[in-house]
Amino acid sequence: MPLPAEFHDIAKRVNNWGRWGEADEIGTLNLVTDEVVRAAAAEVRTGRRVPLALPLKEDGVQTGLIPGRINPLHAMVQINQEIFGPGTVACSDDAVTMGLQAATHWDALTHVSHSGRLYNGRPAGTVTAHGGAAFAGIDKIPYLVSRGVLLDVAAAKGVDRLPGDHAVTPQDLDEAAEFGRVEVRAGDIVLVRTGQLQVYLAGDRHGYGYPSPGLSVRTPEWFHAHDVAAVANDTLTFEIFPPEIEDLWLPVHALDLVEMGMLQGQNWNLEALSTACGELGRHSFLLSAMPEPFAGATGTPVAPVAVL
Repeated sequence: MPLPAEFHDIAKRVNNWGRWGEADEIGTLNLVTDEVVRAAAAEVRTGRRVPLALPLKEDGVQTGLIPGRINPLHAMVQINQEIFGPGTVACSDDAVTMGLQAATHWDALTHVSHSGRLYNGRPAGTVTAHGGAAFAGIDKIPYLVSRGVLLDVAAAKGVDRLPGDHAVTPQDLDEAAEFGRVEVRAGDIVLVRTGQLQVYLAGDRHGYGYPSPGLSVRTPEWFHAHDVAAVANDTLTFEIFPPEIEDLWLPVHALDLVEMGMLQGQNWNLEALSTACGELGRHSFLLSAMPEPFAGATGTPVAPVAVL
């Protein structure tokens, strides 16, 4: 089904092509300036650190829904091997095979395309089988540290977890910001908590993925208006699944990544962060979420840490 007029109307309103030059490959991460990072450092008051990544393991969140996106397959390639001769120091080494977006991850701007185009109007054909993403691969982002903001939509509504058919709206984001007494500023990394990850943590991998709450097709305009640098949440598909508009699959991906050039992340564990923010009475922090620099990759595992 062709993308509907409603999608193209939103795309025009959030489009950032050319905003940072025709050669730009990092999109809204241009908003994370030195001044933004200095201000983010001031968010550290207690030194409390909260890890946000899921363990990388064979029985992870992937169920086979997305072909080729496999959970990590870990193997030992050396076990206490004296590689320099008898009596020398012994080494143990590992190897792993996995989908780069298997668990907690960032999507690169080249993760999706629409109408034959990637971010900044580049041809989708620049992603190739042998070279991967020649333009705007995840390796083009050398670092990612900024002010993080938790918009705890579930807590703002007084529930542990949003229902599976809930599309998170701009109004929900406003309410969560008010609940957390926090103002979203230019260059912020916004983390949206739905509580959906609780389903996976309870052992139901299939129920975690479907049905799932997630971001509405209307939220990219909210992120664009607030000059958000990147967005991540605690769901498998990032946006509501099944989609809110019948047969319109992954429209939020296309608007965020292709039109806006805004990095997005999935499968972030925001449960402990929700507890910490509630205990400390604040929902902003220093966030380190460095992408692994896989050359030409369209996504990467990440082990984010919030420092409050």
